[in-house]
Amino acid sequence: MELIGALLVSTLAGLSTVLGGLVILFKFKKDNITKFITASLAFSLTIMIGISITDLLPESTYILLSNYGITKGIFFCFIMFFLGIILIKFINKLITQAENKKSDLYKLGILNMLALILHNFPEGIATFMSSYKDINIGIKLAIAIAFHNIPEGISIAVPIYYATNSKKDAILKTLYSGIAEPIGAILAYIFLSRYINDTFISLILILVAGIMITLAIEGMLPKAKKYNLNKFLYIGMIIGTALILFNYFVFN
Repeated sequence: MELIGALLVSTLAGLSTVLGGLVILFKFKKDNITKFITASLAFSLTIMIGISITDLLPESTYILLSNYGITKGIFFCFIMFFLGIILIKFINKLITQAENKKSDLYKLGILNMLALILHNFPEGIATFMSSYKDINIGIKLAIAIAFHNIPEGISIAVPIYYATNSKKDAILKTLYSGIAEPIGAILAYIFLSRYINDTFISLILILVAGIMITLAIEGMLPKAKKYNLNKFLYIGMIIGTALILFNYFVFN
């Protein structure tokens, strides 16, 4: 029963990404589409940077410093963070070569999906393992994860939908990202339950932080600024910041 409950909690947390993707079902007038894209990208990039700064990096860094000491801990943090930067640049290059005929928005949506799959995979492990040990702790963690998975779904669905005009494609891409959490949970239980520990998860999450911050600054911000709609850029950032602060003070 503990196994089923833990898997269910992890699955629900992951699939909350799809809820964010459902924003594309709202109809906008043609004149408002670029305003919506600008605000959505600004909102999403703020969420990605905010999650990295307030959640992934501090907690993971603390664990590594505690386990390895200051010198080794900082070294591992820097190595994993810069590996994340290098990895997303490499993936971006591969996608650009493979998808030359696709729009920049579509490529951005795919990059967001890949980054968030990497993000959701260790989150799925953490949620599953927590729920398996104590279902109440697991549920609290799942709620916190779902809370920031919803805007992450927006960051995938919006650029893909407005690049392809395909609601099905946009929703499917958010599903692919969200399903990484229960997949991470299943793989953790089958193959890694003996080896998963705080250090392993911390290293992966620092890698993910490097990916998300780089993607937000180098990928999403230029696209959000492209339409020269600074008012909506700032609105998206302000709402994203408010959500991050709410998440931080409520769930920490």
